Parts: sequence; structure tokens; C-alpha cells
Amino acid sequence: MRSSNHLIGVLNFLTFLLSIPILGGGIWLSSRANNTDCLKFLQWPLIIIGISIMVVSLAGFAGACYRNTFLMWAYLFVMFFIIAALLGFIIFAYVVTDKGSGRPLVNRAYSDYYLQDYSGWLKDRVSSDSYWHKIGSCIRDSKVCGKMGRTSYGVPETADMFYRRKLSSIESGCCKPPTECLFTYVNETFWSSSGGVVYSTDCNTWNNDQQQLCYTCNSCKAGLLANLRKSWRKVSVINIVILIILVIAYVVGCAAFRNNRRIDNDEPYGEARMTKSQPSRIHL
Repeated sequence: MRSSNHLIGVLNFLTFLLSIPILGGGIWLSSRANNTDCLKFLQWPLIIIGISIMVVSLAGFAGACYRNTFLMWAYLFVMFFIIAALLGFIIFAYVVTDKGSGRPLVNRAYSDYYLQDYSGWLKDRVSSDSYWHKIGSCIRDSKVCGKMGRTSYGVPETADMFYRRKLSSIESGCCKPPTECLFTYVNETFWSSSGGVVYSTDCNTWNNDQQQLCYTCNSCKAGLLANLRKSWRKVSVINIVILIILVIAYVVGCAAFRNNRRIDNDEPYGEARMTKSQPSRIHL
């Protein structure tokens, strides 16, 4: 059926277009990863996924348009593993980001983040000393805390103004001490200790040195986990859409593959193969 070949060609052209921004994102991350180690682990998965979808889409497009049985077979074989890998990644992303969120605070627009609220592989990965050394350097080099400063008519914002800000999980966990420390606000990244009871190790870890702040705090690790959770959930939604398109393309590809085999074997579509019966001999 020619319509299946046409449809698989259109679907693979769409998946080919989808692979371009994925590949471009990986290349962009690669160009920016020279000074930020935390981005290096992101570039290769994106580049590999983008190249794989691009090559497989071209193979499926060519196989459908030119009715090349070998290309269609290779397309279906590789696509099966891509779909399986993408499905596995989606399930993995939801499992490792299942728990954890910020704790809302009284009279604060932002939330505080605690490492004990998270569990599983992602927490162990992020909180390990060898890995966190790279991540902490990346957050510090990104200047995210240095960009928090705000002024109102040339005057630095007050504590009440700061408390009404909706901070990101990274800003809340890494750029300020936990609220339970009861430190006094001076500016966004400078807090004075009241000298009272210390409620957590993060209170002792906090340092007003702009190169230290709370980059080694558990709250910073929890803030990063919250950020990863949010990002992975967004990526998973996009991956689900791509997965649906790939499954549809795979099903139609199976139909196109059977169609190519039928044409190669010179079998008429929708008709039974006609065979001539041998005339019976009449014995006299």
C-alpha cells in the first residue's frame, strides 16, 4: 500500500526536524562546557540522541520513498532499540525524581530545601563528594548568587522586600543560610549570625565569603536536586511526545516494510495468488 510509504516518509521527515534542535542543544552545551564541569555530562546524551534520531529518520525516509527493503529493515531494527531506550529513560527519570520538594515558610515567598527530603540514586549521585566538588564549582562559576542583588530607586532592597521574592531552588539553597538559622538579613548574600543556638550543620557551614556562601551546604545540594527534578520532569513530557511520534512511525514503518516485501515478491495487494491448474489428462 503506497499510502503507508508516504506516511512513513512524512513522519520520518518530522522526526528528522525534531533531531535538529536536540543536536543543536548538545553542540551549544559542548561549546559552553569549557569552564563549567557540571554541563559536560549533559552534552553527549543530547548529541547521541540527536544523531541517532537523525540517521534513523533518514534511513526510514529513504527506505519508504525508494521502497528499499534493506533500509526499512535497518530502520525498524534500530528504531526498536531507540524506542526501548527512550521509554526506559522516561521511566527512570520519573522514578529518581519521585520524592522531594521545597518546604514552604511562614511570611516567606520562597521555600527552604532539605537533603533528607530526597532519596534514591539521584540524591546519592549529587551528594557524593567527588561529584559535588564539580557541581559546587559550576554553581559558583555561574555567578547565580552574585546576580541576586536588587535595588529600588538606587537603594538596596530591605529584608521585607527580599522575603517577598520568589527565589529559585538554587538561590534559596546555595545563596542564603537556611531560615532556621535565624540569621539577620544584611543583603541578599550577606547575613549576620545572632549568636544563638545552631539548629543544623548548614548554619555552621554558611560563610559570608562570596566564594563560599552555602555552596557546600546540604541545602544547596537539595536545591540542586529540586532544580533537577523540575528540569527532568519537563524533559520527560517532551520525551513522551517524541516517544508517541516514534511509536506511530514504527507501526507505520512495519506496514511499509511489509508493503515493500510484497512489491519485491511481485505479490498483488488484496488478491489471492492465482495459480493455473494442470488440465487433467483424458485417458482413452
